[in-house]
Amino acid sequence: MSETCNKEFRQESDLLGTREVPACALYGVQTLRGLENFEISKFHLYDYPEFINGLAYTKLGAAIANHKLGLLTDEQFEAISRACREILDGKFHDQFPADMIQGGAGTTTNMNANEVIANRALEIMGHKRGEYQYCSPNDHVNRSQSTNDAYPTAIHLGLYAANKRFIKHYEKLIAAFRAKGDEFKDIVKMGRTQLEDAVPMTLGQTFHGFAAALEDEIKHLNEAANDFLTVNMGATAIGTGICAEPGYAELCVEALREVTGWDIALAPDLVGATSDTSSMVGYSSALKRVATKVSKISNDLRLLASGPRCGLGEINLPAMQPGSSIMPGKVNPVIPEVMSQICFKVMGNDVCVTMASEAAQMELNAMEPVTAQCDFESVDIMINGFETLRTRCVEGITANADKCLANVHNSIGIVTALNPIIGYKNSTKIAKEALETGRGVIELVLEHGILSKEDLDIILAPENMIKPVKLDIKPKKQL
Repeated sequence: MSETCNKEFRQESDLLGTREVPACALYGVQTLRGLENFEISKFHLYDYPEFINGLAYTKLGAAIANHKLGLLTDEQFEAISRACREILDGKFHDQFPADMIQGGAGTTTNMNANEVIANRALEIMGHKRGEYQYCSPNDHVNRSQSTNDAYPTAIHLGLYAANKRFIKHYEKLIAAFRAKGDEFKDIVKMGRTQLEDAVPMTLGQTFHGFAAALEDEIKHLNEAANDFLTVNMGATAIGTGICAEPGYAELCVEALREVTGWDIALAPDLVGATSDTSSMVGYSSALKRVATKVSKISNDLRLLASGPRCGLGEINLPAMQPGSSIMPGKVNPVIPEVMSQICFKVMGNDVCVTMASEAAQMELNAMEPVTAQCDFESVDIMINGFETLRTRCVEGITANADKCLANVHNSIGIVTALNPIIGYKNSTKIAKEALETGRGVIELVLEHGILSKEDLDIILAPENMIKPVKLDIKPKKQL
């Protein structure tokens, strides 16, 4: 807000008295009190445009229902509707400065929306801001509502939209891993379990595995997000519908379906729904599942690229910046590192969401603000992480094919590929001798005459080591 704006004021009053509100502000006295009371975090409503749009959709749906019931004049309805649609077009978002984390179960946020819409509607009607006798934040914009149904409905609609954006960025990351899987499909490497050599595979299988593991979560994300389409509009204060007329709830939900195009439904029990924040818990949990997998993959990328000479060194991550203020030549895997930290933050947010949901008491959960903040934040930082990981790491990964193949040939784990042919006893003896002498498995098998070189070439052909096969080869001797 400009310095000039703060020098001119209008007076507004509420339960606690009269206050001066900046004349240029669309918000009013109750938002002002919230700003003074809740200087808590760096997270504000204007940082989450999908939440603001959720508020606008909610108020628009309510206005449509109220107008049909004759509770708003044509002029009031047209002005409120236009104000809501302007907000949906991205206007006036800077007029939502309330802190996301607040006491009062979201009342500051609800009144922020009511006041902005009312004052914009007054301008549309040809009145001055604050002339609430013509269009009131409470009596008209908030008609038939309580914070306790409008606020959670706005959260639901905002998070449903946020999930759609999340999926788009998530699918781009998955596609990047799949592209690398195709690129590396012929590069044979050692697979590992418990950080020990296991059996051969291709580097392509590794990256296709990353993509498949991530893709599995899309279903869970969408299922969790679909719970947001059930809302409690018409519940008003505690679910009994006090201050709302018969039929309002159904008309409001019908209007919400029309203005959003989404299959929104009214909760079957409004008392139960008004204190229940489990949909936010479920979605947070779905985000945590994604975070767990993405962090695991980030760990794998760092391990596969470790070295470059004294580690695995099977892949190269793009060099993004010098890695040390003291060690010349060192380049760190900074992108997978930051991705893991993002994932840890999402996991921490999930704990907060769970605790805040559990803290509901009687007919309301007063802790919804921090629950909403955590879910919206998790979506945003994960999207930022996905784009960073994809464009600044995954798409630029290259393979060290020779190092991968050398690791296969030098690994004792390759004896597992021979086990079905030469038997467990022979395989155990060869593995033990290789460990004790430092010699290679292939070298020892040939030396002991267990298999011919031709037989080994068939068994160890890449296409025969990376999928189930049936080979008609017998050992030439037993140790």
